[in-house]
Amino acid sequence: MSIALNPEPRPVDHLPLMGAPDAPALHDRAGTWCFAELERAVGAAAAWLRAQGLNPGDRVASWLAKTRAACVLPLAAARAGLVHVPVNPLLKRAQVAHILSDSGARLLIAGAARLSTLETSDVPGDARTVDEAQLPLAGEGLAPSNADAASLAAILYTSGSTGRPKGVMLSHANLWLGAISVAHYLDVTRADRVLAVLPLSFDYGQNQLFSTWAAGASVVPLDYLTARDVVKAVERFDATSLAGVPPLWVQLLDSDWPVEVAARLKRLTNSGGALTPRMVRALRELFPAARLFPMYGLTEAFRSTYLDPALVDAHPDSIGRAIPFAEVMVARPDGTRAAAGEAGELVHAGPLVAQGYWQDAERTALRFRPAPAWAEHGGMAVWSGDTVVADEAGLLRFVGRDDEMIKSAGNRISPTEIEEAVLAGGEVGEAVALGVPDPRLGQAIVVVASARGEPQAAEASLRERLKRELPGFMQPHRYEWRSALPRNANGKLDRSGVKAEILA
Repeated sequence: MSIALNPEPRPVDHLPLMGAPDAPALHDRAGTWCFAELERAVGAAAAWLRAQGLNPGDRVASWLAKTRAACVLPLAAARAGLVHVPVNPLLKRAQVAHILSDSGARLLIAGAARLSTLETSDVPGDARTVDEAQLPLAGEGLAPSNADAASLAAILYTSGSTGRPKGVMLSHANLWLGAISVAHYLDVTRADRVLAVLPLSFDYGQNQLFSTWAAGASVVPLDYLTARDVVKAVERFDATSLAGVPPLWVQLLDSDWPVEVAARLKRLTNSGGALTPRMVRALRELFPAARLFPMYGLTEAFRSTYLDPALVDAHPDSIGRAIPFAEVMVARPDGTRAAAGEAGELVHAGPLVAQGYWQDAERTALRFRPAPAWAEHGGMAVWSGDTVVADEAGLLRFVGRDDEMIKSAGNRISPTEIEEAVLAGGEVGEAVALGVPDPRLGQAIVVVASARGEPQAAEASLRERLKRELPGFMQPHRYEWRSALPRNANGKLDRSGVKAEILA
């Protein structure tokens, strides 16, 4: 039975109140928390945060594995009147330093091992770091907040096609309505156990927690090293639901699944890249008891569409229709409505639209623009930059990206950030980073560069240095060496020419 679609948002820290007090809310190796224990943990952590001398609206960053503290902090910070900034645990010190500086974080909560990798200059002068062991998860706590649903609750950092990662500003309403919407259309019930394998720093990953708790169901947070770890967790915790991205599904399809374990999964959800028809067929065969939900989303509007599982076999390349609380349109370049069968830009309006990019009015103005005149929802809309086509029945099909973002292993990666890292060591004179099709990753990162000296030595030095400076998902998979890179008539690097040559 789906939860009610109530469009009235509440403060996001009220989510622990959605489940029965004695019902399970979280399972991990340490045992089980019921919803009453989850509520007490949120209250205790919020009280501790309130006592740290922070002002309302200050940013609190977390750089954590999928611990209980990591699950509690998004709600505890909101309850304390603070803004949570989750940092991907795979990032290295340079990326973390940028997020801390850009967000103006006053506090960073992380494990001792991660904190030891930072240098003094990585942490802003008015900020301090705290070992997550100091965060209490029991004891006297704050009561649920009465925060304005329109107030800022979180900043999630996502890469753009140029420059460093930008912070997407999310309100209590964005997070609350996203949780209610997903819990409703996925038909999550209190009997479900959701295996949460995606990073909690992603909107898709964080929503694993929020939508599960909105439905009064329980979540199993899991950091995994291999696909076999996921198989074992499904068996150990009797998981019924699993969210993934295409590269993970490739790994899971190659894994050995006992028939009785595969049959335990009742729901599979995919975002972060399109499933191929071959993958759809393989997933349907391996998990015959599971309903498959292909989805499309972007951090700036959380999620836009989903495909009803009943339509997956007949429309394996579709991203479906708008999710509850979202208005999704296809617009021509002049802003008018595209006809059925006509390619256009996906535009998302409604209450799930974020508040823009943190302290970046220029990039906000490019992506967040007034909704088309013919939209049902007024105000700001997200103009995605993605090209889609709607058929006569209104089902959408993803065509491609207009920008240069690299989408690898479910991660959106800025080519500019890769290029800056490549150029920083002096091994190369010029570099262009781009994504090329890859059956396992979606896209693999290729760097085309001119070497200063012998290319083989430059590549060896680059690979060694970047292993220390970039996370694994940002490592270039291949280097292509040129004596010089082509330029256009304006003297700029001819990126389109480089890409056309590599993809030829």
